[in-house]
Amino acid sequence: MQIVTQNEKEVLVTPPKKSLSPFAIARKKFLKNKLAMTSLIFLLVVTIVSILAPYITTADITRINIGQMSLEPSSKHWLGTDKSGRDVFTRLLYGGRISLLVGISCTLFVLLIGTLIGSISGYFGGAVDSLLMRFTDFILNFPFIVFVIVLNAILFGKVNGLWVLIGTISLLSWGGIARIVRSKILAEKENEYITAAISIGCSPTKVIVKHLLPNILSTIIVQATITFATMIVAETGLSFLGFGVPQEIPSWGNMLNSANEPDVLQFKLWIWVPPALIITITILSINFIGEGLKDAFNPKSKR
Repeated sequence: MQIVTQNEKEVLVTPPKKSLSPFAIARKKFLKNKLAMTSLIFLLVVTIVSILAPYITTADITRINIGQMSLEPSSKHWLGTDKSGRDVFTRLLYGGRISLLVGISCTLFVLLIGTLIGSISGYFGGAVDSLLMRFTDFILNFPFIVFVIVLNAILFGKVNGLWVLIGTISLLSWGGIARIVRSKILAEKENEYITAAISIGCSPTKVIVKHLLPNILSTIIVQATITFATMIVAETGLSFLGFGVPQEIPSWGNMLNSANEPDVLQFKLWIWVPPALIITITILSINFIGEGLKDAFNPKSKR
């Protein structure tokens, strides 16, 4: 509040409120989205618990115990044991570490490659755009599952299978992000501020990094959540088929793979229901977070 004197009279003047930035508005709208916030809290809890797995449980995740095969849930084994006598709760925690690691790592690599290709293609256009988009089309049409199976068969036991899987999924999954980034860059570079930046001698790298990418960051963030969920599904599906994470490493997909028997599916629900349930809720949570971010960054949304 400020007092201003006009014609020998004191007038109370309220200073104009400082306008919020688009990201501040988006953050405020996202925090009001109860479903998205609940999903975010759940995802954080799952991540923290998985990271702290060695401190929560001390059971051996790989040791086969014939005397404790397929035991029902009890005070000693909260979620029972699997058909190899391994504690399901322990493997669920350690499996979360691997599944989330694959999801996060693949998402980062996919965003990096896709954003780089899409930015260069959209900014330069012409022959560069045509060449990069034809390469992107080739990646999008590449037989993903066949390539992963062949690569797994060739490199099995020779290198770290987990990072081979992460690299393979990442190299074959960036096409969609590249196309989205390219379309946004094509639209954004027509604005006057980009023309002004180019006219004063800004290099293409500076224009892309300092002017274009910050203005499409909201789109990239939303796509990151969608990609994260997709990568977890990819790891789970490949591991369930036996072509994903090596069997000696616990992951949610491997837990489902080890329960792929009629007897287990019908009568030993504690072996496969926990990983199936945590996968489903985690994927739903990531999708709800993505929808919340999409609404938050949408200026027409009233949520």
